[in-house]
Amino acid sequence: MKKNHLLLIILFAFYSVNAQNEIESNPFERKNDITINAIAAFNKTLNVSYERHLNNRSSLGIYYFHVLTTDTSNDMNYSISPYYRRYFGKKYASGWFVEGFGMLASTDGKKIYASEDRSIYTENPDVINFALGAGGGWKWISKSGFLFEANVGYGGILINADKTDHTIVAKFGLSAGYRF
Repeated sequence: MKKNHLLLIILFAFYSVNAQNEIESNPFERKNDITINAIAAFNKTLNVSYERHLNNRSSLGIYYFHVLTTDTSNDMNYSISPYYRRYFGKKYASGWFVEGFGMLASTDGKKIYASEDRSIYTENPDVINFALGAGGGWKWISKSGFLFEANVGYGGILINADKTDHTIVAKFGLSAGYRF
């Protein structure tokens, strides 16, 4: 009886190691992507994302955006945006894709221009709002696991849109990253 259990354990261990080697040998079938947006650096912002592949055609991810400067040219302070993607490429989770996303964001309140020199005064404090949107893009991955992505998305603010100067949100980027 002990020999049978030992034999089953050895076979299971061999099967597990063999399956792990197959996944590691093919970088296209790794399950996780992490990217950083190259355009964000020019706008003095940080923009990173993490994506988990559910299968070769779909994935779930989260996108984080944060403004690194205090100048008043950017109304958004930060945002967290979960998304679902559907891929149409021939390789594993790559090629053309469409996505649906939600966005929880902190933006500046409504602004009024009350002086002759067009100085900006904030009427309301920062506002937390929520938006839903859709977008699309393209992802390319190398054999070593490095990837490049271009995407664009637009959505409408559903909650607290009346407390800001905006009713739409946009996200776009040219990102580089790694699949692991």
